[in-house]
Amino acid sequence: MVFAILAIEKKKKEKTILKLVFDAFGLMIIPSPEIVMALIQPHTPASSISSSSASFYGTYLQQLRPLTTTLNLRSNHSISHRSTCRASWQELAGVLIFSAVPFTAVKAIANSPLGESLQRQLEKKKKSAVANSSKFKALAEEARKDSSWYGEERPRWLGPLPYDYPKYLTGELPGDYGFDIAGLSEDPVAFQKYFNFEILHARWAMLASLGALVPEILDIFGAFHFTEPIWWRVGYSKLKGDTLDYLGIPGLHLAGSQGVIVIAICQAILMVGPEYARYCGIEALEPLGIYLPGDINYPGGVLFDPLNLSKDAAAFEELKVKEIKNGRLAMVAWLGFYSQAALTGKGPVQNLLDHIADPFHNNFLSLLNSS
Repeated sequence: MVFAILAIEKKKKEKTILKLVFDAFGLMIIPSPEIVMALIQPHTPASSISSSSASFYGTYLQQLRPLTTTLNLRSNHSISHRSTCRASWQELAGVLIFSAVPFTAVKAIANSPLGESLQRQLEKKKKSAVANSSKFKALAEEARKDSSWYGEERPRWLGPLPYDYPKYLTGELPGDYGFDIAGLSEDPVAFQKYFNFEILHARWAMLASLGALVPEILDIFGAFHFTEPIWWRVGYSKLKGDTLDYLGIPGLHLAGSQGVIVIAICQAILMVGPEYARYCGIEALEPLGIYLPGDINYPGGVLFDPLNLSKDAAAFEELKVKEIKNGRLAMVAWLGFYSQAALTGKGPVQNLLDHIADPFHNNFLSLLNSS
């Protein structure tokens, strides 16, 4: 529908709409994939959703239901008519208190004699740290000028083919291949904002890919046995009322005995802290005596660079390019994960093993023909 709208709008309106979409994706807190897949599970009757769940999601759940006919999810698991929110008030209160610990701890330390001592120590060494940071930034500028991944001579998305690339894309940032066919980055402020969003989502996608692949690999090879190793079926297990133990170890769970709605609420609460810290910037930790020499995307320091990878400015600038390239690959991989789940009902690792065993019958085209 978005593309249909864009097709009939003028270029100025196209850019405005696309910017709004990018802003929304950059600012929203998105429920985890397994929670979304659980909510749109086609075999779950409305009666299996508790009243508290219905009031929480409202019409959002009803909007997702029609998607099930398109997704055509194939699952052999039947979902019992059990409530998705079966946590005791003690458990829920415990998770809420746990979520508030970071805020309370930071404020308590900052206002304590220890915090005052840490701030005094920071003031003594901050001038030197700022000077070192300025020197490193200058070295980074020189490294970008000498690198083949930055500047006017950097690789372009069309390679040797002639193309009128935008003049405002100068190769200053890592991963800039001159690709901006919609003109979203013409505004320098918007350009920086979209880059911040891309870095954020790329890192989430890389972490989420590990979370989707590792449990399935461990289960297939028998290292651990999980209640549900397939990433998109985890939400189904919660709707059935299963308790999910981490690494398959009985009793090792945090919110693993909670319902899917409770987990969604806790996820949103726990994400508020990091998002708020990101919004405040790298100066947010200075009340604790911690100075971060970098910027909002690459803070550096002992907390964010414990291996001191940024010591070599030239190597660090190249690592930035490698990070964004792998992050983009992870985001595209998640499109594949979603598509595979919808078409096969299996996890990505099992799909790969099936394809290796019989590549002529287990591939994307054959799946589309059989669906």
